[in-house]
Amino acid sequence: MDYKSYLLHNFRLIPQVQSLSNDLVEAIEVVGSVLPFKTNNYVIDNLIDWNNVPDDPIFKLTFPQKEMLIPEHYRRVKKVLKNGTSKSDVKVVTDEIRRELNPHPAGQLEHNVPMIEGEKFYGMQHKYRETVLFFPSQGQTCHAYCTFCFRWPQFVGMEDLKFASREAEMLVKYIKEHREVTDILFTGGDPLIMKTKHLETYIRPLIEAGIPNLKHIRIGTKALAYWPYKFLTDDDIDDLLRLFEDVSKAGKHLAFMAHFNHPVELDGEIVAKAIKQILNTGAVIRTQSPVLKHINDSSEVWAEMLRKQVALGCIPYYMFVARNTGAQHYFSIPLIDAWKIFRETYQRVSGICRTVRGPSMSCLPGKVQILGVADVKGEKVMTFRMIQGRNPDWAARPFFAKYDENAIWYTDLKPAFGEEKFFFSDELNHILNPREVEEDFE
Repeated sequence: MDYKSYLLHNFRLIPQVQSLSNDLVEAIEVVGSVLPFKTNNYVIDNLIDWNNVPDDPIFKLTFPQKEMLIPEHYRRVKKVLKNGTSKSDVKVVTDEIRRELNPHPAGQLEHNVPMIEGEKFYGMQHKYRETVLFFPSQGQTCHAYCTFCFRWPQFVGMEDLKFASREAEMLVKYIKEHREVTDILFTGGDPLIMKTKHLETYIRPLIEAGIPNLKHIRIGTKALAYWPYKFLTDDDIDDLLRLFEDVSKAGKHLAFMAHFNHPVELDGEIVAKAIKQILNTGAVIRTQSPVLKHINDSSEVWAEMLRKQVALGCIPYYMFVARNTGAQHYFSIPLIDAWKIFRETYQRVSGICRTVRGPSMSCLPGKVQILGVADVKGEKVMTFRMIQGRNPDWAARPFFAKYDENAIWYTDLKPAFGEEKFFFSDELNHILNPREVEEDFE
């Protein structure tokens, strides 16, 4: 089967696929064999400008591109596909490559998974003191997959790389026992790909348990961008909105964490109506996105996106840095450039849009924000602070790194002023490797 027939057969995007070159279709098949590919009619019909393909940002956001794999990986996958190798042999090659792409950055699998009744609970993460992440098993897919997504291992069929849980009772038990926890974030995948009857099995036990320390319930979702009809015409919409209202009636704050990566995702009457439906339940919508090369790496795009979000009643929350996983090499920009985009965006918008924080790296120590560049005693340095840390005492602590215009991640940084390490380095090592540290002192 040739590449175009393959795409037609598997994804049924007949009118649009007919216009794609064979090279583009080949890339979709090859890269899509390693990184997940899924889209829907709403994205195709409403968000992609097919007259601007392949340069259209939403096309690059949702359709795999050749450069998302390094050349060596691309050649290996193309070879096994062209040779007519069996599916099992193709999977061996693609799984090997996936494991080379840092599938669980920032210690998610090794250091964020909590213990419940003496065993690791792989449907949950607890990295920061106040916040627990929960992965409902029915929500470990999405309406469409973002090509930059750092949770791509959830979708590629490698069970040992996947977070998921059906254990609502264990979640309630954990939150009750850990009184420091004030926030639960339902994530995935996308929890709002689930039918409401499934989502309720996780949220209702939490609000009915009357847990005094639980103050905020968050839902991380891309549904407003990729399927706003979820809140307008889906057959269980009344049940979903009633569930949102019941969270507020129970005295809990419902924070709807919406992912928007480009202003075009906010255009149109459908999105505006969907946002209004959510806000009418008492929920608050906060928005976030990485800054991404090829998608939104300009202050003009970010300023337009923030203005549209605020006009629709949303609260800009985070500008992230592309994580060190998957196709990071394709999407990442130097930290200095990310800061310049953030700074210029601030200069373009009024104070009401400046609730956005960033640019922030969600990395091993915590959420690290670059504050800018400064000259201190004749040395040009990069200034950072912790927004969140594995140790809560690290929050809001500033620190300095040598100026490096090429650094794209915190591991590229070196301490300024002749220091050997950053302020958190020793304690981070102790948190992550307590036995090794103890042995060093014996």
